[in-house]
Amino acid sequence: MARFKILHEVTNGEVGNWHLCFQWGIYLYDNGEAESGYRFIWRRPDGTLQAARGQARIPSATDIFELIQLSTQKGLFITTEK
Repeated sequence: MARFKILHEVTNGEVGNWHLCFQWGIYLYDNGEAESGYRFIWRRPDGTLQAARGQARIPSATDIFELIQLSTQKGLFITTEK
């Protein structure tokens, strides 16, 4: 199992509605290891996350590109890790 520590997040949705988020963070594994990475996840209208066993339904490629563009414009998610 793993927990996810959010370092940066962008969304193209509105608070108070369901909205898709693109996050950069650190996966913290039960064995003590950690890896950084990206994920898409939904936020409910109350602001809590909708965990779905690591999968988020993404309505369209346009949403993916828009969220990546927003993160790039804000200077987030820039990493040299491979």
